[in-house]
Amino acid sequence: MDFKTELKKYQNIVEQELEKYLRKQECPEKILNESMEYSLMAGGKRLRPILILATYSLFKDDYKICMPYAVAIEMVHNFSLIHDDLPGIDNDDIRHGKPTNHKQFNEATAILAGDGLLNNAYIVISEDLRKDVSNKKLKVFEEFSKAVDRMIAGEYVDTEFEGKQISNEYLQYIHVNKTGALLKLCVRMGAILAEASEEELKRLSEYADKIGLAFQIKDDILSEEGTEEETGKPVGNDKEKGKCTYVSKYGLQGAKEKLNKITQEAVKIVEEYGNKGEFLKELALYIENRKK
Repeated sequence: MDFKTELKKYQNIVEQELEKYLRKQECPEKILNESMEYSLMAGGKRLRPILILATYSLFKDDYKICMPYAVAIEMVHNFSLIHDDLPGIDNDDIRHGKPTNHKQFNEATAILAGDGLLNNAYIVISEDLRKDVSNKKLKVFEEFSKAVDRMIAGEYVDTEFEGKQISNEYLQYIHVNKTGALLKLCVRMGAILAEASEEELKRLSEYADKIGLAFQIKDDILSEEGTEEETGKPVGNDKEKGKCTYVSKYGLQGAKEKLNKITQEAVKIVEEYGNKGEFLKELALYIENRKK
């Protein structure tokens, strides 16, 4: 398997599906719809929807059942990015190498665009449930709602403790919720929709926990030593704001060592799936080595 080719294939699938949900009609809220599209279609790794599809593919081949949930999770993710960039939170001007939503439009429009994407995610799921209600889909919907709640809680705690020294437990609490909750949700949604056993679900949840933490540690490292050209967003903001990160807590080298250890643990879990687990294995390594 060529990982880059497979990743691009998944990204194209997600992009094509997202385009089906864009609102292009003439209406009084046309600018709001353009603001939502601006962020939703700005690019990015599409890691969260891809995790759903790739996990499902461990067990079954036809991932059509996953598509509404892949779309919904990407809407939620972009809602979180729009709000994260706002002046009241991170006050960032650049995202994916372009002006952030509130800079491209205005703050009020950006807030409402984020709200709109969050609500649209629930519309997408509710439309799917109306067509076909099953216990597995209801379980996925419940976990989806709880994970969004945890993401928002993590974001709040992160902003509340900005500029303060916090314990290792609080640092982990922030990132298990802020970053990890949605990544874990994606893996679990794919497994649940594929009717994986409880044992498989537990194993894959452990994998998800590890890549979720790895993703955050890598973000902290990139904020310390990355470049704006590579990351497509400002770097060094965490240090300027006095945020407690894995780099400030363990040092740059210590954070890198922790990242490598967690990544190898994630790799070991999915190696048990042989060739079918190859993409998820390579995805864990991609998270560790990414430049943006």
